[in-house]
Amino acid sequence: MGARLAPRDSRFSWLRPGPLIASRNDVLARRFGDPTDDQRREWLRRLDGYARATGAPPPPRDRLVTRYADRERVSVAVLGDPGEGDASQYVVVPVLERVADDTDFAVLCSDVVYPAGGVRAYADRFYRPYADYRGPIYALPGNHDWYDGLSGFMTTFCDAPPDAGDPEPVFTGSWWKRILLERLWRRAPAATVEDVADMRWYRDAESQQAGQPGPYCAIDAGPVRLVLIDTGINGHIDRDQGEWLREISAGDRPKILLTGRPLYTYAQRQDSPIEGGGDVNEIVTDPAFNYVACIGGDDHNYQRYPVLQRDGRTILYLVAGGSGAYLSATHQIPNVDRLAPAVHEEDFRCYPLRGDSLAHFSRRYDKLLGFGLGRLVISPEEATVIMAERVGIEPPRSSPTTVSARARRAADRVFPLPARGSAPAHNLMSLLFDSNAVPQFKSFLRLDVEGDEIVVSCWAATGCREHELNPVLEDRLRAARADDGRWEWRSETPGRAVP
Repeated sequence: MGARLAPRDSRFSWLRPGPLIASRNDVLARRFGDPTDDQRREWLRRLDGYARATGAPPPPRDRLVTRYADRERVSVAVLGDPGEGDASQYVVVPVLERVADDTDFAVLCSDVVYPAGGVRAYADRFYRPYADYRGPIYALPGNHDWYDGLSGFMTTFCDAPPDAGDPEPVFTGSWWKRILLERLWRRAPAATVEDVADMRWYRDAESQQAGQPGPYCAIDAGPVRLVLIDTGINGHIDRDQGEWLREISAGDRPKILLTGRPLYTYAQRQDSPIEGGGDVNEIVTDPAFNYVACIGGDDHNYQRYPVLQRDGRTILYLVAGGSGAYLSATHQIPNVDRLAPAVHEEDFRCYPLRGDSLAHFSRRYDKLLGFGLGRLVISPEEATVIMAERVGIEPPRSSPTTVSARARRAADRVFPLPARGSAPAHNLMSLLFDSNAVPQFKSFLRLDVEGDEIVVSCWAATGCREHELNPVLEDRLRAARADDGRWEWRSETPGRAVP
């Protein structure tokens, strides 16, 4: 259908100065002070006020969505960092339609819209690509969604008035920092009710509108509770959200955390601080809260870390940010045995595989630095052998027994070059490596929950016609509740095992 096709003028490019300038709040917040926490609290107060003004019921205090709570079986599509609005996002749609059209709802995990939010930007980055997805869509914001003060996100998912503008940011620190931020801080672009009405034409208001109770919330998906948190610009959560997270995490129902910033990525654990003290991962690992998995966006690929806890439980940590933005390299992920005994390399998996990532970036660097002469290009077969040697593993697939000297020299040059980055380096990486060429290395997740069983499937989207007709399953994991109440994860991907 026409709504699924990327607009002809949708070529998103960070080479233009506009996206970089519009994203300036990231640099300002990280260097001079971040007003996100106060703005988030004000947004929640506003939602209550909007409800009172219209006579609608206010959002529930626990911000819990219960419409799926009584179902015995629930399926969910999870798309991470989708929103560039060009071919790199739209190549996911045909595969989504084939393997997840019957899911009950979807969740967009981090960075719904690039480069910097804004209500109107949701037309080609949310409403149009997912027009044919029949279920409601929920979301949690990433740092890019905060560059307009979360105005576009709150209008799209929480029914805030589009012409209300973002809450006034409160800047702290020295006088010169406050003056600098007041002068340079980007405010929400103007939008009207008519703008939103035009965009919502793509999706049916009755069956497809989620009506989310805030930028962070929880969804009872049959036997499992999905907990969506908002980590703002700097990857932390505010004090009020931390208290809510502890309260909503209580109880025996198994839980899956979805966050804009992964807690495990590139073979290391990341902090996600809570204002006033504590860390999100302390809540995830507390056996009293019964978390079985944690899914994070931000890095634009797929990574799997089944992490063994000291009490014998295993919590599955996933990076799932590959649904539309530029590719974050996987060839720079070191041997995961560095995390042992919590995680071992044999239990780890990524998409693309490390060798395919090196081959992909070698082609890009050949164009950027090698004048397109082919001197830096490494074939996927040779790159697979090279990466197996570098990481110290067996090649994950059959490859030539010998690698040319030219390919080894190219790998020595390409491997140490920049190939990923979280903000603020994200903008530079996007500028260099955003590509709409086929094959893409996009992916998304499908969660299927029934009784005492959870299945997580990672599906690839390359933009190749054969893979649209016959989608490729890159990874699948199944968790079952044991007799002692613990959840045990096992891999159903050939050649990979999870204890």
